[in-house]
Amino acid sequence: MLLHPTTLGSIPLANRMVMAPMTRNRATADHVPTPMMAEYYAQRASIGLLITEGVAPAPNGAGYARIPGLYNPAQVAGWRVVTDAVHAAGGRIFMQMMHTGRASHAANLPAGAEVVGPVAVAMAGEMWTDASGLQPPTTPRAMTASDIAAAIASYAKSAELAIASGFDGVEIHAANGYLVEQFLNANVNTRTDEWGGSADARNRFALEVARAMAAAIGADRVGIRLSPLGTFNGTGAFDGVEAQFLALVKSLGEMKLAYLHLVDHSSMGAPALPGEFTVALRVAFGGVFIASGGFDQARAEQVLVAGDADLIAFGRSALANPDLVARFANGDPLNAPDVATFYTAGAKGYTDYPVVAACGMV
Repeated sequence: MLLHPTTLGSIPLANRMVMAPMTRNRATADHVPTPMMAEYYAQRASIGLLITEGVAPAPNGAGYARIPGLYNPAQVAGWRVVTDAVHAAGGRIFMQMMHTGRASHAANLPAGAEVVGPVAVAMAGEMWTDASGLQPPTTPRAMTASDIAAAIASYAKSAELAIASGFDGVEIHAANGYLVEQFLNANVNTRTDEWGGSADARNRFALEVARAMAAAIGADRVGIRLSPLGTFNGTGAFDGVEAQFLALVKSLGEMKLAYLHLVDHSSMGAPALPGEFTVALRVAFGGVFIASGGFDQARAEQVLVAGDADLIAFGRSALANPDLVARFANGDPLNAPDVATFYTAGAKGYTDYPVVAACGMV
C-alpha cells in the first residue's frame, strides 16, 4: 500500500509517503529561499507529498538563523523557484508555516522584529545565532490582543502568498513548542484571559489561525501538525491534555481541513502516544490522517494495511535518501543521515547524498 497512488482531496499523490517537515537552515540570512533549496526538494519529489521545513509567516516568527520566511516579494520569488522545480519533477508540495514565538533569539530576527510569545517567560536552554554562537533564547514580550490579531492575520496572508508561490497547500505547525503550541500547552501558556486559563481558551489561537487560513485559501488546502505529548521547547504533557486535544481536533475536523498530521516523538525520547488516544484523535478529526514518528518501511506498511493511517511521514530517511521511494521499491539499503550537517550552511549533507542507479551508487 505504501507505494500505491492515492489522493489528498483533489490532489493526486504518486504514493502514500510524505516527507516530514525538517528544519535545514539553508535560506539566506534575510530568510529568503535559495536555488539550492529548490534542488533539495526537487531531488525528493518522487515522495508523494513533500512538506517543507518551517517557514516564518511574519518577521517576528523568524527566530532561527537562516530559516526561510514567506512575507515579502523576494521570498515569494524564491519559493516559486522551489515549487516550479518540484512540480517539474512530478511532485506535490505543501509549505509548513512556523512562527517560532518565544523559541527565538533577537539576533536571528530581521531588523525591526521582536521576540513575542503568549507570556513573558524565556525558554530554557540555548539556541544558535550566526552572530554570537550559542546564546540563551531572548525573553519574549507577552502578546497583547492586537499582537494576537496581527499574528493570526499574518498566517492568513502568508497562506495566500504560499498559493501565489505555487504551493499545493499549507500546513500549520502546531507542534514542537512553536507559537501555536505555546498557546496550546498549559506548561507554557499561563495567561488568564480569553487566550489562556482553560482548555477552550488555550485552543482558541490554533482554531482562529486555522479559520483565517481556511477562509483565505480554502480548508482543503490547509493541514495541521500536532504533537500532544511532545516535549520540545519546554512543552510536555499536562493535566487534561487528552481531553483538550480531542476537543481541538474535533473542531478542526468540522472545518474540513486537508489533513491531521500527528507526531509521536517517542523515537526521540518523548512519551509514546497511547494507541487509544491516537485512534480517538483520528476518529474525532474524521479526515485524512498522517502518522509520523520513527517509521521504517515495514512498520509503515503495517499501519496502512491495518487502516490506522492514510499517509505515513518519513523524516531523517527522506533527508538522507533523495531516492527513498526507489530504495523502498527495490529493497536497497538506506544512506545514514549525517547529523553534523543537519543545520549547517552549504550543500554538504543537504544535496550531496548519493542515489542508487541501475549501475550502482552515483
